[in-house]
Amino acid sequence: MDQLLTVHQVAERLGTGVRFPRRLVEERRITFVKVGRHVRIPESAVDDYVTANTVEPILLRPTGLRRAA
Repeated sequence: MDQLLTVHQVAERLGTGVRFPRRLVEERRITFVKVGRHVRIPESAVDDYVTANTVEPILLRPTGLRRAA
């Protein structure tokens, strides 16, 4: 079983403020577990979120030198 992280730990891991993971939970954009009144987020859910929202760079081919007309 994954370690369950607090909202503060997730924010620290993502390098954001606490409001961002709270918004992710509120909008149901990340998996979370309710433990009584507390919200916990599994480590794998954070990793999955980062993987799903990672944008790979586009590699442009060099066009060479163009001559002016």
